[in-house]
Amino acid sequence: MKLFTPGRIGPVELRNRTIRSAAFEGMGKDNNPTPALRDYHLSVARGGVGMTTLAYAGICRSALSFDTQLWLRPEIVEPLREITDGIHAAGAKASIQIGHCGNMTHRSTAGGMPVGASGGFNLYSPTFVRALRKDEIRELARLFGDAVRTARDAGFDCVEMHAGHGYLISQFLSPYTNRRRDEFGGPLECRMDFMRMCVDEVLKAAGNDMGVLVKTNMRDGFKGGLEIEDCLTVARELQRLGVHALVLSGGFVSKAPMYVMRGEMPVYTMTHYMKQLWLKYGVRLAGKRMIPSVPFRELYFLDDARLFRRELSMPLVYVGGVVDRKGADRVLDEEDFDFIQMGRALINEPDFVNRMAATDGNHRCGCEHVNYCIARMYSREMACHKHCSGLPPGILREIERIKSRDIGASGV
Repeated sequence: MKLFTPGRIGPVELRNRTIRSAAFEGMGKDNNPTPALRDYHLSVARGGVGMTTLAYAGICRSALSFDTQLWLRPEIVEPLREITDGIHAAGAKASIQIGHCGNMTHRSTAGGMPVGASGGFNLYSPTFVRALRKDEIRELARLFGDAVRTARDAGFDCVEMHAGHGYLISQFLSPYTNRRRDEFGGPLECRMDFMRMCVDEVLKAAGNDMGVLVKTNMRDGFKGGLEIEDCLTVARELQRLGVHALVLSGGFVSKAPMYVMRGEMPVYTMTHYMKQLWLKYGVRLAGKRMIPSVPFRELYFLDDARLFRRELSMPLVYVGGVVDRKGADRVLDEEDFDFIQMGRALINEPDFVNRMAATDGNHRCGCEHVNYCIARMYSREMACHKHCSGLPPGILREIERIKSRDIGASGV
């Protein structure tokens, strides 16, 4: 049984094989950390996790989608150090996800027209986007390295570079978003160049005392995106470049968002928290078509992840539908993955890992996968509906509808 044995990510040893995934908390303010962000991650660290990951920190202003995200810069090192010191005092390691959102932002947040691998119009923001110039591409790669150095100053043990889910590195990799005709476009071998540049800067900055993980897609999740053979090529290249571990995920926020998380997006709940009236009612009208459901099942990425396990010798982190001790043990012992990441289970139960350790049976988290936490996290801080009192009747009705539909689909 590997679950409660130590494991290594490069130079960093974790006390067990569990990692809090970089699920967006929505707990920043003006792109700075807050006491709420600190308290949540400390609760997860005290709850027994091997490492907790602060979600999506932008490497520069143009990398930001929301003002509740972190902008990783020297000005926030001191409050971040308070968080990492607390995580370490609880016996866990601290990681931070770094990335650039590319075309998934707005001019007011990014400080200028959003940028991407190619120009055009992003319906999901919605916004016009301009293609990055070559000099800007090189500068952004350098800023990935600067972000790692800032993370070290703030006391983080590891960084997780986001190269999936349709954010900027993923936008260069995918033929759906990369229509460039220079050396950064065309065949996959060329579309990987920006990723290579970023990895090179990150590894140089990490040196010999920080772990480097990369979150990468196994499929983009829609026709016209990267398929599994393409993503295997990307993963082999990341292994060759020398990153310490891969987090195996999938999906594309601007095309197949629920492929990432599975289940149904509670559209009424999501729009309830939106402030812009035009966006609120526009999404209510078109939300089901824009955000199609993808059925949830336990260990939903496992079939694809097995293919990567067979092809790669490096440490691999499994994420996707780990809801109980039985599933965790299966992934680690039977399927031979090195670590598991969990998001919703640790939103529902920050002490989920300790609860798995404390029982001889199969402790199962109380998450009902109605995705309330996802629906509100882009407008407010993340929260499980079970922890919220006084929810509006419309939201409660939507939760019950999704629960009854899932029960009917499962035959329970």
